[in-house]
Amino acid sequence: MSAGGPAIRSGLRYQPDEVPPTTLALGLGLQLALLNIAAVMIIPTIVMRAAGQPEEYVAWAVFASVAICGATTMLQALRFGRIGSGHLLVMGTSAAYISICIEALAAGGPALLAVLVVVSSLVPIALSWRLSLFQRILTPTIAGTVIMLIPITVMPVMGDMLSSTPDGRMSPGAFLSAAVTVVVISGFTLKGTAKLRLWAPIIGVVAGSVVGGSFGLYDVDRVVEADWINLPTVAWPGFNLDFTGGFWVLIPGFLLVAVIVSLRTISSCVAIQRISWRQSRAVDYRSIQGAMTVDGVGSFLSGLAGTVPGTTYTTSVPLIEITGVAARTAGLFTGAAFVVLVFLPKAFALVLAIPDPVFAAFFIVLLAMLFIVGLKIVIQDGLDKNKGFIVGAAFLVGFSLQYELIYPEFVSQFAGGLFRNGMTAGGLVAIFLNLALSATGYRRFRMETELDTSVLPDIRSFLGDFASRSSWDADMADRLHAVGEEALMTLIQQDGQGGRERRSLRLVVSREEDGAVLEFVVTPRGENIQDRLSMLPDVSDETSIEQEVSLRLLRHHASSVRHQQYHDTDIVTVHVKATSAEGQKGRGSQAG
Repeated sequence: MSAGGPAIRSGLRYQPDEVPPTTLALGLGLQLALLNIAAVMIIPTIVMRAAGQPEEYVAWAVFASVAICGATTMLQALRFGRIGSGHLLVMGTSAAYISICIEALAAGGPALLAVLVVVSSLVPIALSWRLSLFQRILTPTIAGTVIMLIPITVMPVMGDMLSSTPDGRMSPGAFLSAAVTVVVISGFTLKGTAKLRLWAPIIGVVAGSVVGGSFGLYDVDRVVEADWINLPTVAWPGFNLDFTGGFWVLIPGFLLVAVIVSLRTISSCVAIQRISWRQSRAVDYRSIQGAMTVDGVGSFLSGLAGTVPGTTYTTSVPLIEITGVAARTAGLFTGAAFVVLVFLPKAFALVLAIPDPVFAAFFIVLLAMLFIVGLKIVIQDGLDKNKGFIVGAAFLVGFSLQYELIYPEFVSQFAGGLFRNGMTAGGLVAIFLNLALSATGYRRFRMETELDTSVLPDIRSFLGDFASRSSWDADMADRLHAVGEEALMTLIQQDGQGGRERRSLRLVVSREEDGAVLEFVVTPRGENIQDRLSMLPDVSDETSIEQEVSLRLLRHHASSVRHQQYHDTDIVTVHVKATSAEGQKGRGSQAG
């Protein structure tokens, strides 16, 4: 957070911790459920039918997927300790697993798939437990880049659906129904009142379906033939615990996809936090840890049921932008609607009968807004030349591989075609470049001590030696001393005025092109320093100034302060800019 005041989001009606009217929360929850349930059902259907599974097992896989996604969507909103994000995040089945799940079914049937999914579900749980260890890899810049790549990845499917008709040919009805959907949603979103914006997505879909129905595109027979209530036959596949060759061949691919899906979950949680609060806040990494844990729990349950693993969807992010409602209660209603609808085939049929061009048009509006959300995350993280290169290279590679512009024959064969997915390829490129830049950067110096005022002389000596090695003058050394002291005092104040628990402190310092970076790593306690800095008033009374003096001095000396709070660790990163003369002298010394 730079030294400026907090940014305020206008248009947000309900934050996650606020309770909207029940009818409003129910209406938004039903919208999210109806607009996401088709994808939740279609992905396991595609996987099971492509692998030649019987229809009884297909029905069981779809039932299990919808029920698990409903339960985990509610779990995301509730947030119990380390479980759940506390935000309006919708869970759904993951398209990233389609090809690898089909291979598993072909190699050993549902029993092998169940074991592979259960084992891979440990990846997001393990990552969430010690997410602080990966804070240099899974940064907001990478998260924003992955968000920007999601529309690129999905657009080929949306393009096919835009012209899809029952006879497989383009028709005026497909074009008109899609156009009406886009115009209605966009019109209500841009020019409608606050209440109309709440219903813009569903009004647009209904209007598009009516136009499509007039051209015979709405599948009325499907709705008529569906039962009102139905309980699917249980077809649990059991587990293949032989761990034969098929398991060892396929498990690396499952683990890799689990990492990529976890990265998307991180991106989704960062995005939802950016738009869910009126006053700009630092990213809460404890919320991200909770979201990843739910991902793992959902995948574990999917493995037990023998169906396709789930992931966090991003559809709620642009929908919050449209409606201004980010309340957790809407997430509870969304999950509950999933669970109820799973027993109502007639309701399923109403949704699945919507023409493909209407669905595609709706998602294109959401994808456009999602791209902007990703772009905002990248910009808010500070877009210097290194981060700009990472974003540009990752986006270009992801786009090129998604549309087969680079070595299509090689890419389609390498790693089972995993890198044909632009989000996967671009995300891995961003991670690799970030690691490469970190490994080739300036040397890092560190000290380990206790979080106590008695260690202040040691910190001053450590920072003085660092300034001397960097050929900085006394003025820069004094600024480093001031930042070190004020950051230490601020962290000690978070102990709650007299906490007796002994906490360790690791201080890591390194150069950067225009100054220095100080990283304080401690066990967590108290408020987020970054948020407290943003809320400091420019003018205050004498008592308030005395209480906040360390924060004010820290804001004065530092160019930026970033506070990452995890369940097991707090990491405060402070950037201190050098003057032009100091920076040039330091670069000359480094080159020498």
